[in-house]
Amino acid sequence: MDQAVCLPGPVAPAEHPELLALWEASVRATHSFLGEADIAELKPLILNQYFDLVELTCLRDAEGGILAFMGTAADRLEMLFVRPDSFRLGLGGRLVRHAVERLGVREVDVNEQNPQALAFYQSLGFRPVGRSDLDGQGRPFPLLTLRLPD
Repeated sequence: MDQAVCLPGPVAPAEHPELLALWEASVRATHSFLGEADIAELKPLILNQYFDLVELTCLRDAEGGILAFMGTAADRLEMLFVRPDSFRLGLGGRLVRHAVERLGVREVDVNEQNPQALAFYQSLGFRPVGRSDLDGQGRPFPLLTLRLPD
């Protein structure tokens, strides 16, 4: 994990386009259940609405490039994405631990069709506590709500 040299830190609004590119690359690598139309529909929502609704935190490489980021709101992890060339380096876990220990995160939703994400969060202690047949946009992509035990 020597690629990530700094502590989790903030993201400037001017960096949102870089986050969107990272989001898209990560989604294409992990969310095979989403089609081109789904990604095209989500991109402007992510950039123009969702980034503004969360506290964004990222990990950077030595040159300042963003390797991974998360968005939190209250006690919820709302988004977590890692650049595909940085998968399996512990960056996602590092961000989640920061979110839990420093930001009070206790809950996350994960797409049911993304078993790798489910296994990842369960490995960090999250447990299923609920299920919705629809995602946040009302589309037929079931969500599992995971929570850390008290």
